[in-house]
Amino acid sequence: MTKDAIVSEDLAKKFATEKDSPYTRWVRQEGLDIISAHYIYDLHTVELKPWARRGGRGVYINHEASRTSNDCYVCEIPAGKKLEPQRQLFEEMIYVLDGVGSTTVWNDTGRRVTFEWQKGSLFAIPLNAWHQHFNGSGREPARFVAVTNGPVVINLYEDINFVFNTAYDFKNRFAGEHDYFSAKGEQKGLLLDTNFVADAINLPLISAKERGAGGGHIRFNMAKGSMNSHISQFPVGTYKKAHAHGPGAHVIIMSGEGYSMMWPEGEPPKRYEWREGSMIVPPNLWYHQHFNTGTTPARYLAFKHEVVSIRNAQGVPKAWISKRLGGDQIDYADEDPLIRTTFADALAKRGLEPRMETAYQAELAELPPKRA
Repeated sequence: MTKDAIVSEDLAKKFATEKDSPYTRWVRQEGLDIISAHYIYDLHTVELKPWARRGGRGVYINHEASRTSNDCYVCEIPAGKKLEPQRQLFEEMIYVLDGVGSTTVWNDTGRRVTFEWQKGSLFAIPLNAWHQHFNGSGREPARFVAVTNGPVVINLYEDINFVFNTAYDFKNRFAGEHDYFSAKGEQKGLLLDTNFVADAINLPLISAKERGAGGGHIRFNMAKGSMNSHISQFPVGTYKKAHAHGPGAHVIIMSGEGYSMMWPEGEPPKRYEWREGSMIVPPNLWYHQHFNTGTTPARYLAFKHEVVSIRNAQGVPKAWISKRLGGDQIDYADEDPLIRTTFADALAKRGLEPRMETAYQAELAELPPKRA
């Protein structure tokens, strides 16, 4: 597997008309750009354009490989303003980057629910429910990042009026329940079944030693949708195991400082520095690995569609399973020695030392034999 598989212009021209799609044409009609990138250093300051239809400002951020599964956009609501009401036949998950505000959600029967949000809040819009976002501050803009499965739906129907103006209530998704966006939830293993998290930055997590280095983890199912997300956190002086999965995961740094390494199999890793507000989008089946070089635990949110998860017959994501067992996770014992020296050097520059020895030893006690 090569880095980008770039071919000649002659071959590329033969497929040029297939690169465009109803989805990309719709984004252009909205007057917005698509930043084709798998790394944004700061979502708080990424440049936005006026979004006339919605009454705010926005930009789409999609690596080429993710546009057929799910997309990502950043939207800003001006101080003291609101976005226009919208409904859509695709799912949407939202994480608040800056500001305070509220959202009202309603269906065709007129049942309305309003909830308030702040920086760090996480929620989902029920399928085809009307919704409207309000900035609660008269002085500062509010900004959020969202991931949707809009590309699939827009490409399927190629009818924007149908996608955004179909009068139908999915009552099994949302029936106007007054407590729909309360902070309640049911924990099912690693999965938290909820529709709203008021403060995802400080949400308690569950131990997930399978991902390495004493990290915490929690997964979400929101608004009964097929979109999903998870939060992971790992301690000071540690790093997670490298793994690979399908396209479309948008990894948003919620707290901490560090870097990530990403690479297609057989190629040298490339390093991406991050802090709170950075975003990493691993391309399809690229290995990636996250390193905490800061003085506090590092936490990130991964927004994605289920298509990202390549699962085994038991339903376990292969990104959680050792390559020695046929999975897509590289054990610490099998990683390139350069990983450890690079990490130690990065910590030393901040007067810190690795705290990985316990994780290395714990893994050795349960390490499967290498495959023939």
